[in-house]
Amino acid sequence: MTLPNFVTSLRALLVPFILWAILREQHMAALILFAAAAATDAIDGYLARHLHAASASGAYLDPIADKLLLSGVYLALAIIRSVPWWLVVVIFGRDLLILAASAIALLFTELRAFPPSVWGKISTFFQVLTAVAFLARNALRTPALATFAGISVWPTAALTVWSAIHYAWRGIRLLRVH
Repeated sequence: MTLPNFVTSLRALLVPFILWAILREQHMAALILFAAAAATDAIDGYLARHLHAASASGAYLDPIADKLLLSGVYLALAIIRSVPWWLVVVIFGRDLLILAASAIALLFTELRAFPPSVWGKISTFFQVLTAVAFLARNALRTPALATFAGISVWPTAALTVWSAIHYAWRGIRLLRVH
């Protein structure tokens, strides 16, 4: 296990504690734990690049930890009625589309690399931003954060749908080549 993979594993291990805090409506604890998890995402990437410790296992582990974190947070926020369920469906739908397409490609083609697209990265950034906005709104209870959280839902949903369309288009192109 490399140091970057260890840091990534810490992110995955924080997920149950973040979800527990959200579900118990311990909003400040949830926000702090989420910030710590987000920091591990920046740290593992930095370490992998600067220590020349990038690995195949890290390339798989990092997006899994990210998906566990974001999917779990959105599900927990919907359970406590903080974010709308339809947004959770959009986010999960995109992720399920990507997983299904990847599984089909793995089964029926020689493709083994599925790098993220620029739209996928932008979508993920907005998903993180929106999650932070709702966590901060719940913890700090300010009108400005409530307004920002409510508004952030729309670009996040639009970018998530667009990235799903882009992944589907890119996947079809890759499948035609292979």
